[in-house]
Amino acid sequence: MTVEKAYQKALGYLSKSPKTIWQMKKYLSDKEYDANIIEQVVVQLLSFNYLNDREFSRQFIESRIRYNPKSVFALGFELCKKGIDPVLAQELLTAYKDEELALKAVETKKQAWNRLDETECRKKMMNYLRYRGFDYSVCQTVWQIFQSES
Repeated sequence: MTVEKAYQKALGYLSKSPKTIWQMKKYLSDKEYDANIIEQVVVQLLSFNYLNDREFSRQFIESRIRYNPKSVFALGFELCKKGIDPVLAQELLTAYKDEELALKAVETKKQAWNRLDETECRKKMMNYLRYRGFDYSVCQTVWQIFQSES
């Protein structure tokens, strides 16, 4: 197995979506490439900026917030599972507040929940937010805002 073959495999893997350095190393390792070859490929990919954990994290966070908002903790956890350094994840997530993310998360559900009685509505909202990693106090705050808007 050569560096060139591994590099071509890596480019194919990257063509689907951006990856972290850890994901690329794991992918090539799973393909049974030698650790030395993997390091050479990663260095090559880094030199062309095909791998960039900071940019990957920034795009991942923006995408999650736009399409599937979760708590800062949950976003950090997801990034760490993808091999992102927790310090980097925390640095990028400091710009976000749980209350704002929770309000964004319930935005698409408001209309459906307005038809429910208050008890059922509160239960659904709390479960929905808790499932996305928001703590109880944030859920309470969002519930109060939701009630005042209704």
